[in-house]
Amino acid sequence: MQGFRPRGHLYRMQLLILLLLLAAGTLGAEQRSRSFTFSSDRSSTVLREGRERTRLEGNARIQTEDIVITANVIEVYGESFRFAEASGNLRVVDESRGIELTARQFFYDRELDVSRAVGAVYMEDTINEVVVRGGFLESLGEEDVILVQVNVRIFREDMTARAEFARFLRVEDILELSGLPVVFMNGDEYRASRIQLDLENDEILLQGSVQGTVSPRQQGGEE
Repeated sequence: MQGFRPRGHLYRMQLLILLLLLAAGTLGAEQRSRSFTFSSDRSSTVLREGRERTRLEGNARIQTEDIVITANVIEVYGESFRFAEASGNLRVVDESRGIELTARQFFYDRELDVSRAVGAVYMEDTINEVVVRGGFLESLGEEDVILVQVNVRIFREDMTARAEFARFLRVEDILELSGLPVVFMNGDEYRASRIQLDLENDEILLQGSVQGTVSPRQQGGEE
């Protein structure tokens, strides 16, 4: 039949237009604003200048040089499509930093390398061997600092901590806790207004309203 177009023709055209826009935007962007690839079962695209936005639905996936984001729904938007928002069966893998993350919602600014996760956040840091849980997490990529809020739980071999706010300096391997922080380490319990942990050297600094319970150590194999 004359004029017939396959059902997937419009979808392929949308993808082609988006790829051309991404290529053009990437050439003019700063070096840190890297290009990315994407895939999904369905998509819709707004191409109006200043309002560019693409919505990916069903097995949605975007990938930069370092980060892979998979979810039920992902939206990319902004100049050179620098922003991404994802939700539903969310999983984020940052191989360069050794981080895997799940949450209900996720936001990523690939130009500033800043990300935020909201709702039942679970992060595993394989480099520093730390597992973090909380209600909200913000990652500042350039500084390699992670901020966690709301019912924070942190797990490491021989150490468990809880607080309402945590600041994790990954390069220094320093963990700062505030908001009724409690640390259980090697059978001991520590409480204070603020607690700082040097995870590499197993050192702990307590500040304000210090309390602790130290368990007796076994020496020379004696009970």
